[in-house]
Amino acid sequence: MFGELGDKMEIEVYAVGGYVRDLIMGRELTDMDVMVVGDGIDFAHQVADRLKVKRVVPFKEFGTAIIPHKDGQIEVASARKELYEPSSRKPKVTYTDIEGDLHRRDFTINAMAISLRKDNLGELYDPYGGIRDLNKKIIRTPLDPDTTFSEDPLRIIRAVRFSTQLDFQINPSVIESIKRQVSRIEIVSAERITAELYRILKAEKPSIGFELLLQTGLLKIIFPEIAKMSGMEQPSEWHHKDLFNHTLQVVNNICGMTDKRDLRFAALVHDIGKPETRRFDREMGWTFHGHEVVGTRIIKKIARRMRLSNKTKEYLQKLTLLHLRPIALAKDEVTDSAVRRLIVTAGDHLDDLMTLCRADITTHNPVLVKRYLWNFDRVEKKIKAVVEKDELKAFQSPVRGDVIMEECGIPPGPLVGKIKKAIEEAILDGDIENTYYAAYDYFQKIKDDFLTNH
Repeated sequence: MFGELGDKMEIEVYAVGGYVRDLIMGRELTDMDVMVVGDGIDFAHQVADRLKVKRVVPFKEFGTAIIPHKDGQIEVASARKELYEPSSRKPKVTYTDIEGDLHRRDFTINAMAISLRKDNLGELYDPYGGIRDLNKKIIRTPLDPDTTFSEDPLRIIRAVRFSTQLDFQINPSVIESIKRQVSRIEIVSAERITAELYRILKAEKPSIGFELLLQTGLLKIIFPEIAKMSGMEQPSEWHHKDLFNHTLQVVNNICGMTDKRDLRFAALVHDIGKPETRRFDREMGWTFHGHEVVGTRIIKKIARRMRLSNKTKEYLQKLTLLHLRPIALAKDEVTDSAVRRLIVTAGDHLDDLMTLCRADITTHNPVLVKRYLWNFDRVEKKIKAVVEKDELKAFQSPVRGDVIMEECGIPPGPLVGKIKKAIEEAILDGDIENTYYAAYDYFQKIKDDFLTNH
C-alpha cells in the first residue's frame, strides 16, 4: 500500500529506523516508521484514508504525523535535517533527501532504510554500516558521537537503553563521549528520561543498563538516590554486600517473575531509604532501622521529580513500606489479626508484595534460600487461611454508615467514620467475629462512649 501510494504521488517512500532494525533482527514488529521525501503529513492522511482510520495526529513543525491503528501505530515523517541550539532539544527543521535524513539519526543500527516503491522495492540503504554493527552487536553513532549527543542529549540515555534491550556493547568511543557530554542530559525533560528508564526496566536484564548509567555518570544525575547505593556495604548474610548490586539483583529476579512495569520499578526503589538510615552497630554490624518508612518519603520526592502519577507514587510507597512485613509473619506466634492487618493494608497489591519479597532473596547460600522460600510459603498459607476465613481483601465494617447515623441520630461526618473504624479495628484485633451480628452488638456497646465524648 505504501509503495503504491508513493507511485501515485510520485514521491520516494521508505521504511526506516527501528522498524528496519527489528525486521532485519527478526524481532517482533509492532509500530511502523515510514519516511517520505515530500510532505509527510499529506502522505499520512492519504494512508489513513486507505486504512479507514479517521484520526491522524500531525506535528507540523517536524513534518510528521502519527496514525493510530489497531495493529500498531504508524508514524510518517518527511525526510528532514535538524539543527539544535546548545540549550534546547527543540530543533530547527529543514527538509532533505534520504541521505540527509539518515545522516541525522542517532545510531547506525537505526540509520537504515528500505524502499517501498515498486521500481526498487526492498532495496536497502545503509550508508553508515548498520548491518555490520548489527552483526557485531555494537552501538555506534553515524557521526562523531560528540556531535550526535550534543545535538540531542536524549540519545545519551537511548544508547544505554538500546544496549540493555538488545544486549549490545556500546562502542568505547561512544562511552567516552557520553562521559564527556553527560551534563547535557539536564536539558532533557523529566518525562522523556522517565520513559527511557521504564524501557530499561522492561528489558530481560535491566542491570546491564543501570551498571552503564553508573559507569558513565548518568545515574548520579538522573537517579542520584540509586547511585548513592554503590559501594555501600550491608550485612554479610547477603551474597551482594554492596547495596547497589543487591538492588540490581532484585530487579533482575523480579523481571523473571512479572512483566508489570511498576512492580519492576518497586524492586528498584524498595531499599531506597537504606543509605539515609545506615548505622554501624558493634554487635550487629550495619543496620538500616526504619529504612522502609524513610523510603516512602524519598519516593514522594522522586515521584515529583520524575513526573510519576499519584497512582504510581502511592503504589511504590505502599510496597516499599510493607516489604519487610511478610517475613515477620512466618513466626509461629504471629496471630491471625497480624495477618489480617497485612491483608487489609496491602489490599489489591498483596500478590505484588509477595512477589517483591521473593525477588528480594539474593543470597547464593542454598541453605538460606531454602529457609527464606519455606518461610514465604508459610506466610502465604497463613494469608490464604485468613482470607478464606474472613474474606477480608475488600474489608469494611459490616455495620454501614447509614445504620450508624440512624441509630445514633447523627448527620454524616467524621464521627460516623470514627465509629466504623473502631468496629473494623475490633475485627482486625480478633476481639469480635467478622459478622454483621457480632459487629452490631459491639457497635451498641461502644456508641454511647463516642456520642458522650464527641
